Amino acid sequence: MRNRLVATFTVLIVLVITALAVPLGFAYASHRANRLLLDRRADATRFAELADRAAREGDRSVLVPEVARYAELYGAAVRIRDRDGALVAEAGRMDVNDDAATRTALSGRTTEDLPPLGPFGPRAVLIAEPAGRDAQLSGAVLLLAPTERARRDIGLVWAALGLGALAVLGCSTLAARGLARWILRPVTELDHTTGEITEGRLEARVDPAVGPAELRRLKGRFNAMADAVAAAMERQRTFVADASHGLRTPLTVLSLRLENLHPHLHAAGAREHEEAMAEIDRLGALVDDMLALARVESGTVARDVDAVAELRPRLAVWQEVFAAKGLTLSVDLPESRHVHAVPDAVARIADTALDNAHKFVPAGGTVMVSLDGTVLRVADDGPGLPEAGRAEATSRFWRSADHANVPGSGLGLAIAAELAGSCGGTLHLLPHTPSGLIVELRLRAAGSGQP
Repeated sequence: MRNRLVATFTVLIVLVITALAVPLGFAYASHRANRLLLDRRADATRFAELADRAAREGDRSVLVPEVARYAELYGAAVRIRDRDGALVAEAGRMDVNDDAATRTALSGRTTEDLPPLGPFGPRAVLIAEPAGRDAQLSGAVLLLAPTERARRDIGLVWAALGLGALAVLGCSTLAARGLARWILRPVTELDHTTGEITEGRLEARVDPAVGPAELRRLKGRFNAMADAVAAAMERQRTFVADASHGLRTPLTVLSLRLENLHPHLHAAGAREHEEAMAEIDRLGALVDDMLALARVESGTVARDVDAVAELRPRLAVWQEVFAAKGLTLSVDLPESRHVHAVPDAVARIADTALDNAHKFVPAGGTVMVSLDGTVLRVADDGPGLPEAGRAEATSRFWRSADHANVPGSGLGLAIAAELAGSCGGTLHLLPHTPSGLIVELRLRAAGSGQP
């Protein structure tokens, strides 16, 4: 956006400079041409007076030497004709057709305008002046004047205007860059702060004292909004944590009392007692998962960690658990792989995926864990999930209708997705060919913080 603003400012500046410099340059060229016309027409008028006197007196002794000296001194060409168009005197080389100019002068008119002058031409201009007055015209004076000095003056002025325009453009561009930077600095700060808040640093704020007044107000309102959101999230997390902590004690007491009741039960009530104990255990697991989710949402700053070092101890434990059920756990990990993540988050996400695989993959199945670059995959050949189920599985308390009787709270993948987000990564559920499910965790590379 900054480059677009600078480009817009630069185009406007170029248009303004062009609107000023070009007319000024052409105005000077016209002024210099008029000066040349006035100077040379005065000389032509003088020759016209001498030619008229020579025609009346029949004596060219003054006219011819004067014309020759003038042509030699100024490098011009002078040609004088009588009223019939016959050549009276000539000096210098006149290599242009003077018929039209001769007719103009013999009709009693003088040259009023010169062709436009510029640094590259024309090299000479033809000026016509009648000799005599009104009906007593005695001839015509034709003066071919060089334009070298006028063109040089115009070139110098145009060059000065061009250099001045470039200097003004350069200074204006620098000023435009500074202005764009000043205008967009609040936007840049807002973008940076939004990124920090997205990564879990909810305390990040912008400086409301920098930038235009409108954007300073926006920054102040952004800080107020961030404070309100952070306070609301903190209240929510506090409520969940307090409620979960508050429930753990009565659940523990209730579980102990139910266990103490077992010796006093009749045989007919044993089944109901077992179901009550199972519900107590399920409720305890749900409370534990809610506490874990509250801890994840409380936010932990991500840093560079060795994902392989976190995974290997957990996978060694899962090897024994899978072997006891008749499942094969295949592991493909590099020697070491550093990623940008919350400490222990990668292992906890792998635990969730492996726990689900342990529940749903039938005996004889295979689960594969691999780490390719910054992508962790846990793939199984179990029943998998349909597309609609994969889209909803990371929602809180979601349970598949086919697995309603399988133990669990429905928070495992939701917690995994929250952990992935706190690491700046993403969690995806993909189909595995020919059957099964792939839990894919995409993390950020260590150091650069880029995916």
